[in-house]
Amino acid sequence: MSDPNLNPQPQPPQYGVYQQPQAAGYNTMSIVAFILAFFVSIVGIILGFVALSQIKRTGEQGRGLALAAVIIGFVEVVIGILIFIFVLIAIAIAASHGNRAY
Repeated sequence: MSDPNLNPQPQPPQYGVYQQPQAAGYNTMSIVAFILAFFVSIVGIILGFVALSQIKRTGEQGRGLALAAVIIGFVEVVIGILIFIFVLIAIAIAASHGNRAY
């Protein structure tokens, strides 16, 4: 008389309704977002966020690429804004010095 609860045997994995096998591939949207983040920052940011939500739902790989796309996109937007401000300042300085008679 042995009690099965005292020495439980390992059970093979059960594939039921609640367990889904993980997807092996990378999320395509994260790859596209990463590439577009270098060329069209706003689109890269948007696709990066969409890819992050898809990866969270499906369990695919590519979270790092999507996160990198979002970060790179935001950095490029900030750099673009700073360059625009510096150009405006340079134009304003040039315009103010251009009216002087030497």
